[in-house]
Amino acid sequence: MRSDRNSSAPIALKIAAAAGLLFLHIPLLLIFVYAFTTEEKSYQWPPPGLTAKWFAVTWNRPDVWEALALSLKVAAISTLIAIILGTLCAAAVSRSKFFGRETISLLVILPIALPGIITGISLRSAFSLMNIPFSTWTIVLGHATFCIVVVYNNAVARFRRTSGSMIEASYDLGADGFQTFRHIVLPNIGTALLAGGMLAFALSFDEVIVTTFTAGQQQTLPIWMLEELVRPRQRPVTNVVAMVVVLVTLLPILAAYYLTRDGDQTAGSGK
Repeated sequence: MRSDRNSSAPIALKIAAAAGLLFLHIPLLLIFVYAFTTEEKSYQWPPPGLTAKWFAVTWNRPDVWEALALSLKVAAISTLIAIILGTLCAAAVSRSKFFGRETISLLVILPIALPGIITGISLRSAFSLMNIPFSTWTIVLGHATFCIVVVYNNAVARFRRTSGSMIEASYDLGADGFQTFRHIVLPNIGTALLAGGMLAFALSFDEVIVTTFTAGQQQTLPIWMLEELVRPRQRPVTNVVAMVVVLVTLLPILAAYYLTRDGDQTAGSGK
C-alpha cells in the first residue's frame, strides 16, 4: 500500500502541473490562431477560415511601426538606466555595511511591489507639479522605476556569491578600481547583469499601466493594442501584433533563464 501511494504522487503532480500549464498557455495559443482568421470584425470559434494576409496588412500599417519603434526605444533606454543604477545600488548594499542599509534595500525593491496604478498616479502627479511635459522621457522614467529593481535583484544576489577576497587580492597586487571591476567583478556578475537587463527590457516592452499615466498622447505598442481592442478597425491585426509581443517578450526571458540557472557556479563563491 505504501509503495502504491509513493508511485501515484508523482503522477498526480504531473497532471496538476500539466493542467496549470494548459490553463496559462491555451489563451496565448488562441491569440496565435486568431492572427490567421479570415473574420475581420469578430471572434468566432472555430475560425471560419485561415489566411496569412493579416501579416502583410500589419506590415503596411505605419501606426504599428511607430508604436513598435517607441516601445523599443523606451525599453532600451530604461534597461540601460536600470543596469547602471541597479548595479551601483547592488554594489553599495552588498559590499558595504552602513546604517540604514536594509531600509535602502527595501526602498529600492518597493516600486515593483506596489501596484502599477499607484506608481503611475504618483509619477503623473510629480510630473504635473514640476510642470514636466509628457514625452518619451517621462515614459522612460516611469519604466526605470521597476526595471532598476529587476537588475538590482540579479546583481545583489551575484555580488553576495562573489568572494570578497578576490577583490582584496586584486588591490593587493596593485590593480586600481577600474582594473578590478573589469577583470574581477564584471566577469563574476556579467551574466547576472545581462539576465537582469533582458528581464527589464521584456517588462518595459509590454508595460501598460505605468505607461498609461506617463505617455500623454504617445502610444507604445501595448497602449496601441489596448486602443485597438476598445475601438477596433481590424481585429486580426491586433492579434498579429500580440503574437509578436509574446515572442519578443518570451525570448529575453528564456535567455535570462539559461544565463542564470548556473549562477551558483560564480567564480570564487566557494572561497
